[in-house]
Amino acid sequence: MNKNETNHQSANAIGGRIETPYSRAIPKPTSGPIVTALGAAFLGASMVTDYWVLAVGILVVIFGMVVWFKDIFPDECLEEIPAELLAKSGPNYAIAGEGEKVERPLFPAEVHPYRSGVVGGLVGGVAMAIVACMWGIVKHGSVWLPINLLTGAVVPDVGTADLATLEVIHPGWLAIAIGIHLAMSIAVGSLYTTALPMMPRRPIFAGGVLVPVIVTGLVWATLRVVNPALEKYISWPWFIASQFAFGIACGWWVSRGEMVSTMTGKTLAQRLRIERGGKK
Repeated sequence: MNKNETNHQSANAIGGRIETPYSRAIPKPTSGPIVTALGAAFLGASMVTDYWVLAVGILVVIFGMVVWFKDIFPDECLEEIPAELLAKSGPNYAIAGEGEKVERPLFPAEVHPYRSGVVGGLVGGVAMAIVACMWGIVKHGSVWLPINLLTGAVVPDVGTADLATLEVIHPGWLAIAIGIHLAMSIAVGSLYTTALPMMPRRPIFAGGVLVPVIVTGLVWATLRVVNPALEKYISWPWFIASQFAFGIACGWWVSRGEMVSTMTGKTLAQRLRIERGGKK
């Protein structure tokens, strides 16, 4: 057993208390996350600037992810917490009632499997698409308008097209819209698998109300830059309804499934069941 694996053996009972991961060692500092975030900022800026900004963003993201993954895969690079700091910090406690200390973990012990998030994202995506298409039919008599508008984030011609052009089918735009919708639905559904266990009492409320409200605010603040065509034609009541439809459907699907252990205290290599160099 190497040093990193030893550092992760933090789920053993010591003195009647279950230690949490990183209670004796924490990840070493790495520039990977901030470099990756910088690259993501360049990618976002490329939507309103030029292709060279996009190229720089891609290179920076790749470099940041390589640095990041080298520090965590297959074994995390850890550094021990100085003994004097451990003595000062003590156990992890939460305050309940009038000064009563109640021990609690820093993370959920169980999460929903990622496959439920993928399926839940697809279920939510279908619900969202139904509401969006209903808006197109009721308001404009065309099911293709919301589909075409979705491509405005990546297809510049959508922003200059007139309403008559947007109300008819375009096979290329349809393929792009399907790809965008699938990718976003699966990504958000996967986030639900770890977000919902952090709010175990009301998962449907968290997934069906809180997340849609946050997403709506984010879209409202950025839509004019990201997708001017959609900003021109959007109906906010229908948009909010589509977000709630996604959140409720996805949250319901994810929360109804069985949960799996986070394998607390295991290294990344152990969690992924990786064998290296004949080690078992």
